Amino acid sequence: MGWIEESVASIKSFKIRQALHQAVSLGMIVASALMIWKTLMCVTGSESPVVVVLSESMEPGFSRGDILFLYLSRDPIRVGEIVVYNIDGRDIPIVHRVIKVHERKDTGEVDILTKGDNNEGDDIPLYAPDQYWLQRHHIMGRAVGFLPYVGWATIIMTEKPIIKYVLISVLGLLAITSND
Repeated sequence: MGWIEESVASIKSFKIRQALHQAVSLGMIVASALMIWKTLMCVTGSESPVVVVLSESMEPGFSRGDILFLYLSRDPIRVGEIVVYNIDGRDIPIVHRVIKVHERKDTGEVDILTKGDNNEGDDIPLYAPDQYWLQRHHIMGRAVGFLPYVGWATIIMTEKPIIKYVLISVLGLLAITSND
């Protein structure tokens, strides 16, 4: 009976090794994704180097679901540039075009007014109460490129969380049952 016990112990240790291998592989995938994101943050200077257009406010230039690549530089912001900005107290950044730039001679600071290409008026109603201009610290980045419609996966998973949970469950099940 000694060989049966050894076989059972061997099978158990193999399953433990296999589970540890899968856990380490999954950890490496997650760590790789985080390293890529942090590298992009360093290269672009933006806390969010990639954003998804969530509304139709920039049509026809950008459609809902387009992914924008951002770069943050110290160069002067110009009228006509597309910027992504965040307002204090709001979680979701906004992608709109700069329509006015006002440089204050006394402080050297720059005031920026934006507007969505598909919107009737400027963005002042979107800004914080009693705020009429954006300052440089609100700007997360300038659009330097885009991929059309690739961001729809993000939009669908945000608007329909059940799809996100099903997808995560299926991927987890595949990781657990995979032989590699």
